Amino acid sequence: MSLALPPWLAHALRAQRGPIPWNAVVRGALSAGPVLLVAVLADRASLGVVAAIAAMLAGINDRPGSRRVSVKRIGVPALAGAVGMFVGTTAGQHIGAVPLTVLLTLVGLVAGGVSAVGPVASGAGTQLLVASAIGAGMPLPEEGGPRAVVYLGGACWLLALRLVLPTPGALVGDFRFDGERAAVAEVYDAVAALLDAAGSENAIARRVALTAALDHAQDALTGPRLRRYASSSAERRLHAQYAAALPLAEAATALAWAEEAVPGRASAGPRRLAVAVRENTHTGPLPAPARSAPALRALDDALLRAADAFDRGRGGDLHRRRLTVRGALRSVFGAGGREYGLRVALCFGASVAVAQALHHSRWYGEHQHWYWLPATTVFLVKPDLGPLVSRVLCRAAGTVLGALVFAGFALVLPRPEGLIALVAVSGALIPVATRHFAAQTAVVTVLVLALVMVGGEPQASAGRITETLLACAIVLIVGHLPMPGQRGGGVRSRLAAASGAAEAYLTHVLRETERPREVAQSVLRQTARPAPRGAASVVRVTPTDDARARRWTLRRDAYRALAEARTAIALAAAELPALARHSEGADEIVAVLEGIVDTTTACAVHLDDSGRLAPEQVRRLTELLGELGRLDEGRGRVGVRLPDVPLAG
Repeated sequence: MSLALPPWLAHALRAQRGPIPWNAVVRGALSAGPVLLVAVLADRASLGVVAAIAAMLAGINDRPGSRRVSVKRIGVPALAGAVGMFVGTTAGQHIGAVPLTVLLTLVGLVAGGVSAVGPVASGAGTQLLVASAIGAGMPLPEEGGPRAVVYLGGACWLLALRLVLPTPGALVGDFRFDGERAAVAEVYDAVAALLDAAGSENAIARRVALTAALDHAQDALTGPRLRRYASSSAERRLHAQYAAALPLAEAATALAWAEEAVPGRASAGPRRLAVAVRENTHTGPLPAPARSAPALRALDDALLRAADAFDRGRGGDLHRRRLTVRGALRSVFGAGGREYGLRVALCFGASVAVAQALHHSRWYGEHQHWYWLPATTVFLVKPDLGPLVSRVLCRAAGTVLGALVFAGFALVLPRPEGLIALVAVSGALIPVATRHFAAQTAVVTVLVLALVMVGGEPQASAGRITETLLACAIVLIVGHLPMPGQRGGGVRSRLAAASGAAEAYLTHVLRETERPREVAQSVLRQTARPAPRGAASVVRVTPTDDARARRWTLRRDAYRALAEARTAIALAAAELPALARHSEGADEIVAVLEGIVDTTTACAVHLDDSGRLAPEQVRRLTELLGELGRLDEGRGRVGVRLPDVPLAG
């Protein structure tokens, strides 16, 4: 009999897998180390330390993806870090300990609330806090303005390497594309895999993988650009290939929902399309699947449209709604943003207060690095790096390991050339170390300690370990303190977003695409809901192209919101029981919402084919909506209040 580890411990031992990103390793080796070397040769080692820190943090954000996405993923946090460096330096040089603590606590409140908007905003919040702490505490002669400019320059150096250096995927077709082409090809592969899994127990997992592939491709293609629309023929062709995958994904989802196996040749067409995208070639002849069912006919039609789109390559809508200022503010001031912001402010403010008290009481002696304590707290308080206890365990273990490794190197390496080489090696290891928080912490600890010595301070491994353990204690205490309002705000906000997206998608399919009156009535009668006023009374109305585009946009929003909710729930479930209980039952709600969205997709395909719902679809929708209502009634146990999900009106 094997003993299962508790979730909070199992998560700490889990690591990501995959091939080594050699191109990112090369960029890491050419970032912080060379920047520091140039600064030392120019006799400006202090500025070189600031630039190298910025390059290191940019390297942590240098994740797999397209060049276009990297501009936002690296550039936006770098701008926030430059602002933090300026604010922290100015405040640290001109105000006392108490006002400085209050100011940095307010910065933590803002950064925490902003982090609830999304991954890029979270990275920006992290760099804002880290840079403000370093700027306030690092004893350098420069003022805030030069420090901020140099910080931004260090991050931009790595971004320039990301944009200029070739990558393996960029050798096919247009040089500007690397991750985009692979991401779109993976969508077609995921469609084929879902078709193969239809009727089997692996269908749900394959549908989740298809959602992830579509999300990744959307992100890869929707990065910043100088023009609103695709500006080159290669880019327009890639957009057309992505857009052509959406009806295929819709038909494949409907086939998987039916829980019946499909002919083997059904997946051959999407696989040939994947090869055509990946190799930038023509599709060639595509095998037509059987047309014995509405979803198979939809798949066949989608393949024909895809072949035409591949030949014409005139571009296509990416079917993703832009984040508005109103939506961002809703995330910041919503339940998740308020809870996150308050907890970050308390942790960051408490660590600054403790660090200031220890610093002014001369506990540090000659070491002027009180900023290490609040900077460490920033990474510990970020939930997107894992559950709380997992983060603490990994941070403590990684810091101890990194400090001991650096202490050994410091005894034998020449200075400063040996330390600069160590910085370069550590920068190269960051892309690989990001697969596990403890490994990343160990590499970053070695790099930071080397930078500190190059900047003129003595070896400080023992102090680094002590401050990390103190930061772990602060975050553990504050992380389990009762907060105003209901706990689990991050999970509740993700659930509310997923519920709203599912509601909008379902409403559009049954009402806003000019469906016949009897279609809506067939479901509304069984759910005791009033019929929508002004409903059409024709037998069948084929949806317009604009209606289809709107439907695919809503469908993408629904599946993306569900995936984000699943991620938030998985992280919350891996907390200690005292925190995990606040999200109990949330996975049941997401499962029901996923069933509603899957069934809605099957309904949309069937309505396009016949103009009416099948009895099985009506029955399934009725059951799922009833189950959602029962879970909503038990929201006191679940800790989540979901809005109603009306079918119409």
